[in-house]
Amino acid sequence: MDGSPFNPSLVKAVFRDVTRMHVSRSAAWTAASVTRTVLTEIIDGARSAAAEEARKKLIPRDLLSAIERNVEVEVGVKWYEHSPTFHGLTGVLYDAEGVVVPSPKRRGSRRPSAVVGAHRFEAGVKALLRSRGATAVPAMVRDLDGIASVFLTDLARDAAMVVREGGVRRFGAVTPVVSGESTPPPFFKDSLKALSARRGDGRTIHRDDILAAATIQLFGGDLRQRALAEAREATQNTSAD
Repeated sequence: MDGSPFNPSLVKAVFRDVTRMHVSRSAAWTAASVTRTVLTEIIDGARSAAAEEARKKLIPRDLLSAIERNVEVEVGVKWYEHSPTFHGLTGVLYDAEGVVVPSPKRRGSRRPSAVVGAHRFEAGVKALLRSRGATAVPAMVRDLDGIASVFLTDLARDAAMVVREGGVRRFGAVTPVVSGESTPPPFFKDSLKALSARRGDGRTIHRDDILAAATIQLFGGDLRQRALAEAREATQNTSAD
């Protein structure tokens, strides 16, 4: 994890925007690992879409293709309403009187938000792209940056909730199945049960709190399984403080 594109100090900065709880070192590394796994999956899906058009440089259209092909990578959705890439795809909202609800306007904020602070992960996104042998136009980098920031913010909120509630009170799992194929067996069943009950004080977010939050943020299937496994492996020798 020493070469992680998502620096733990930046990860902790996201958590400070969300909660006053202390974030352990292992928790920061775990959140960085989960984010890296998710963004890697998105980039690989976009690379496949670009390859079909004999292109090496990724463009926003490749991001849309990656999400359409794999529902598991549909994360950080709050970013969608702020990015031109997704305009027209999120649908038109109507109020009770049938009047169109305008899109939220960008306003300055005294308190950093996932969208305002999205730029902080630009270097990490570029490093991750290089590690996958990919390049991307600035708009694509901005989208990946924004998705990473919003995903981490949501992860932080859910981790804080896990600490407050003493464990995970709900689980959601969507397992994509190809027509004609048998349904795969449940994955990490014992691990999910273990994460449903929490031990420890109510003032610190630990590694397992991040893993539990990841089960909420990720739909289920291969991506969630891989994200949990890689995070455990990456942080097995990391101190808890």
